[in-house]
Amino acid sequence: MAQANPLGTIWMMRCPVPAASGVAFARGYMTDAFAARGIAVRRLVEGGLNLVTDDPEFQHSHLFSEGSNIRALAARSRGEPTRVIGLTWVDERQAIIVRPDSAVMQPADLKGLRFALPAFADTPGASIARGMALRGIGNALSLGGLALTDVTLVDIPAAPRQRPTPENMRRFWSGLKRLAAGEVDAVYVKGSAAADAARELGLVVGVDLDAYPSRLGRINNGTPRPIVVHQHMLDHHMDLVELFLEQTLRAADWAADHLADLKPILAQETWSSIAGVEAAYRGAFHRALHPDLSPGRVGMLEAQAEFLLSAGFLDAPVDVAAWVDPRPLAAAAQRLANPCRESA
Repeated sequence: MAQANPLGTIWMMRCPVPAASGVAFARGYMTDAFAARGIAVRRLVEGGLNLVTDDPEFQHSHLFSEGSNIRALAARSRGEPTRVIGLTWVDERQAIIVRPDSAVMQPADLKGLRFALPAFADTPGASIARGMALRGIGNALSLGGLALTDVTLVDIPAAPRQRPTPENMRRFWSGLKRLAAGEVDAVYVKGSAAADAARELGLVVGVDLDAYPSRLGRINNGTPRPIVVHQHMLDHHMDLVELFLEQTLRAADWAADHLADLKPILAQETWSSIAGVEAAYRGAFHRALHPDLSPGRVGMLEAQAEFLLSAGFLDAPVDVAAWVDPRPLAAAAQRLANPCRESA
């Protein structure tokens, strides 16, 4: 498809998560592929913008985002014209953290504990810390046949708005300091920066949600993680959307065979350490960075949307099936399989 108007720049949202699109940028795939079209690729953090904000990030019509499903779903529920063009699932050490003297060894042991629960931010859709904690606590309790009514939720201040740095990413998990001080008994966390923060405070894993076979118990803000683009790009620059996804798939292919080289990239991407990466991303995660739009992943995004609506994080219901556009991912997979094929 010919471009309606030539673009000088496309933007990528840099989120502190393991994402094939981020790996593609780190390895130069994105920059090289778009440079051949005379287009620069920039990431918002490189432009000096504060990513920890409740501004409608998806109003930028040339932005690609592989990140928070809470933010993406909230934007869609507000009527933002976005589409989901891929879904990834990377287990990133979701856990309930406790003090080392705790007797918690399984989900049933969580009954009666005090859990830290971050307050709402300025808007529900920006309340990622609260949404993750509420969902994660509920998931952990359900594994032990318990419900939120079986524990005490202790409100703590929302995470402050601040630029992502290794130190600030650890501070995001502010409930851990309250746990270490004895003000609460347990904290939900996920990811490598949280692993770093917990280790520095001498805290331990009480319940490892990743150890349980069903993915339904790990549906949360980044599982599944949507790749989202503005409808404008699909209407006027479909070839560039396909190109973006082609490089994403290419990076996922590379990662599957280069775990040692992938770790430092993820440490940089997630604002954490190699030790944090190794604690958070285990098993064969490096072979699972490929986006897809399988019915299972779409169904889990639908379950997350239902939870967020019932918990007050969305302005209106989101029709997830209508939100998904499978065309560019299918075309990108074909382009990668047939590199000599000319773009339509």
